[in-house]
Formats: sequence, structure tokens, C-alpha cells
Amino acid sequence: MKKNAPNKIHIIGSVGSGKTTVAKELSFKLNVQFYELDNVVWKREKSGEIKRTEKEREEYLNTLLSSDAWIIEGVHNEEWVSKSFHNAELIIFLDTRYSIRIYRIIRRFILQKAGLEHSNYKPTFKIFFNMFKWNKYFEDVGKPKFFGDFEMYRDKIVVVKNKNEIENYFN
Repeated sequence: MKKNAPNKIHIIGSVGSGKTTVAKELSFKLNVQFYELDNVVWKREKSGEIKRTEKEREEYLNTLLSSDAWIIEGVHNEEWVSKSFHNAELIIFLDTRYSIRIYRIIRRFILQKAGLEHSNYKPTFKIFFNMFKWNKYFEDVGKPKFFGDFEMYRDKIVVVKNKNEIENYFN
């Protein structure tokens, strides 16, 4: 692990790119708390999910960003997330192969339906099919949008295709 590892890391990538896995591993190695942007958007209640208002979402994200160290991961690259990119010392863009992401979406759904993998949401067929749409949308729209909108941060963006490249970066 690098001696001067960054304290504020934003991980972005499509559905099934490995964002949460990488965030958990870095969180453990760096002893830094990680947060999922989906949990900034949604309040997870036993009775179901409740979408936060824009104000609630912004306040919650600002609270996370005000801490000395954090790892934030998510697919989101809309304007409301821009402070996270701005404040990050390192932005990891997971550019995992499309076919691998498709495989992971299918695998995750099967494991979640079987109760073998935790899910923050109820794994329905509707969400399952939406994940394929979201994956394609990210590939066609989200990725180019990210590099267009946040090009000013290119000095702190690291594009990686797999976990080995992340480990190489940190070693």
C-alpha cells in the first residue's frame, strides 16, 4: 500500500463494474469508511425504500464530504455529485469490460434471489432487467458524459479495467 495513500477516494463505474467490492477492499486496507451513493439517494427502511429529497440528498452528501477521510462509490455523475469529484484526492473510474458486467449482473441476481448475497433493495425481475438498460446507458451516455463534464479533474482520475490494476496503483 502506498505510504501517502489518498484519504478521499471516489469510485465510479457502471452496474456490475465492481465499485462496491473495490470500495470495501480499499476501506479495509486503508481503514477508511466507504459509502454507497445509492444510500445517499435512498433511505433504506424496513418498510421499503424512500427517495430523499434533493435537499436531504445534498445535506447527507455534504456531511460525508466534510469528514477527513472517505471512499464514495456509485454510478452517479450528475451535477449533485460534482462536489465529491471536486473534493476527491483520487477518482477511480472502473472501466470493466461490458461482457464481465453482464455476467456479474446475472450472477448477482441469482445469488440475491437465493439469499446468498446481501442486497440493499428487493431483487425483482424489473430491477434485474433495468440493470441491463442502466449498464448500456452508462456505456453509451454516462461514460462519455463523465469524461466530458469532469475532464478538469484528469490529473486525479485513474482509469482501471480490473482489480490487478488497482492493486498495482496502490503498491
